[in-house]
Amino acid sequence: MMSRGYGVLNWFLKCLAAIALLSGAARADGVTLLALGDSLTAGYGLPQQEGFVPQLEAWLNDHGTVATVINAGVSGDTTAGGAARLGWVLSDDIDVVLVALGANDMLRGIDPQATYSNLDAILSELSARELPSLLIGMPGPANFGATYKAQFEQVFERLAQDHDVSLYPSFLAGLTEAAGSANGALQYLQSDGLHPTAEGVSLIVDALGPAVLDVLP
Repeated sequence: MMSRGYGVLNWFLKCLAAIALLSGAARADGVTLLALGDSLTAGYGLPQQEGFVPQLEAWLNDHGTVATVINAGVSGDTTAGGAARLGWVLSDDIDVVLVALGANDMLRGIDPQATYSNLDAILSELSARELPSLLIGMPGPANFGATYKAQFEQVFERLAQDHDVSLYPSFLAGLTEAAGSANGALQYLQSDGLHPTAEGVSLIVDALGPAVLDVLP
């Protein structure tokens, strides 16, 4: 009886070890995301570990997803720049792409139709490669008039419908939600009034994180 009991126990422990090994392998594989964007994703003005990409990666890991987020943000980049460099930032190990471009188009008053065309090219390429994506919008500016503001914001809505991709309406939504208004959100911006502080990034990631989880394979 003792010998048989020992054998059962030994078998049980081996099963547990095998399960742990397989689980560890799955965790090690994880998921790789590419954050294609501008200075907002690049972490402009912040220490390396306080930018958008490392904070999003930490948030995903804290919420049960082993993730590697690749920083493909270039400060000052427009949608045209993003479309031009897409081919060389994509690699075979990428599972999901976050498309967070348009802020510099908006600041420069670029024709919303040009913004649409550039993002359309990006999403078309991702679709051709069968890569899930999350399109992250930007609120339109008020200084170019109500018509421009409405046309700019409609760009993201049209793209989401045309490509059947998930849309997160505004990269900065977490700030306005926390502050209760656009003016209140200024407290979470750096002195330039454009880029979030580390605390601001944390609020952005907390709000955006669930939408990212929804598009993971």
